[in-house]
Amino acid sequence: MREVLLKGKKPSPQNDPVRTEPTEGSCAELSGETRIYDHLDRKNFTAERKAMLIGRKVRRNLFFHCSKILDAFYYLQKVSYVEVSMKWKKDPFFDSIDILTKARELRPLLSLKNIIAKEPEKCIPISAVSKRDRELEISGRVASFLRRYPAVFEEFTGPKHNLPWFRLTQEAIHLDQKERDVYLKRRPEILDRLRRFIMMSRNNVVPLRIIQGMLWYLGLPEDFLKNSEEISDGLFRVVEIGDGEQGLSTEANPNEQVFSALQKYAMKQDTIGPVTFPLFPSKGLRLKKKIENWLEEFQRIPYVSPYEEFSSLDPNSDISEKRVVGVLHELLCLFVDNSAERRKLLCLKKFLGLPQKFHKAFERHPHVFYLLLKSKTCFVVLKEAYCGCTTTEIERHPMLETRNQYVKLMSKSQGMLRSRRNKKPYVESEGGIGFKPEKGHEKEFNDIL
Repeated sequence: MREVLLKGKKPSPQNDPVRTEPTEGSCAELSGETRIYDHLDRKNFTAERKAMLIGRKVRRNLFFHCSKILDAFYYLQKVSYVEVSMKWKKDPFFDSIDILTKARELRPLLSLKNIIAKEPEKCIPISAVSKRDRELEISGRVASFLRRYPAVFEEFTGPKHNLPWFRLTQEAIHLDQKERDVYLKRRPEILDRLRRFIMMSRNNVVPLRIIQGMLWYLGLPEDFLKNSEEISDGLFRVVEIGDGEQGLSTEANPNEQVFSALQKYAMKQDTIGPVTFPLFPSKGLRLKKKIENWLEEFQRIPYVSPYEEFSSLDPNSDISEKRVVGVLHELLCLFVDNSAERRKLLCLKKFLGLPQKFHKAFERHPHVFYLLLKSKTCFVVLKEAYCGCTTTEIERHPMLETRNQYVKLMSKSQGMLRSRRNKKPYVESEGGIGFKPEKGHEKEFNDIL
């Protein structure tokens, strides 16, 4: 641990010339200053010593009050992180959540579903998508991917040349309509998440190419930016940002105060002191003592909201580190399943004011984030969303329930393929494919659907 103060050094007993009293057995090692005092009259020596002790006390009080006055600058100049590598620990709890483990395949599945649903006849030949594997981020052949989920896509022989065609199953059609109904009913709430995402950026402007990559995580349709009616309702506007590039901007109300999820929870608890991060240690994860001490000190650092100005912060200080963690925490709070592919977040560092290697914050704070490794891909998961229960102010995304139902269809497809291999009829388990909402959300979800 090292500390960089503004000017001067903290007075220490070793460097203070006032410390002149001898110790046992050290008369032969008295300093020159002490020997001079031995020649003085005892009365004069006592008065001189009292004056020096008073001066020493005054210097200490002056240093203490200066430290209090410059407390904010002290935090800005403080660098106390211990450079220690922390090993990744597998957590079976997060590795067993279907919507997290199947996120890599869920996105291309819904993209293909949307392509088929937009066709007038609700079906397409395989040639229409066979060359779009890179665009859809599918590893392997698109036809193999479609055949992997028979509960969503139904294959049949086309009218010409006996080519394979694909259409949606009745369950997928029904679920697609439910998804559209949820979006229409909860559209203002979903758009507010996009607005807060833009407000976290510099000058409240984000390039359209960045917005397009975040639509999936924010729960917006893929053609959101292509529909002028969606962005012309007064909340957003398209602006020029230079180099022939356009961006999406939002106007912030000067009288509006936007609070992060952490600030809302702190106000609800009516806590005194800096805002702290809820910690959820994984089972079996043990940190070294020096890292635990650093984390305890890290929690006491002042909290800077992702929606506040940050240009005056030292990028190498602990307060800047806490802002980075706060930005990533709030960002994952806006996403549908409170997780994201780590490499997809790297493009945000310039626009959200993040350092070059901000992804290391996920490794330095294993009690806040979990790194899920699946299908040769690393996903970042916000632990609070799945472990916080009632001790959190993270708002549940309206599209989460419908995506969970798509995950149920994916699991049903695995059972159907297994039955085909075993040449046995598929028997659907009791309860069907429906996703059971969490306690307290049953009536709300049924009303929406």
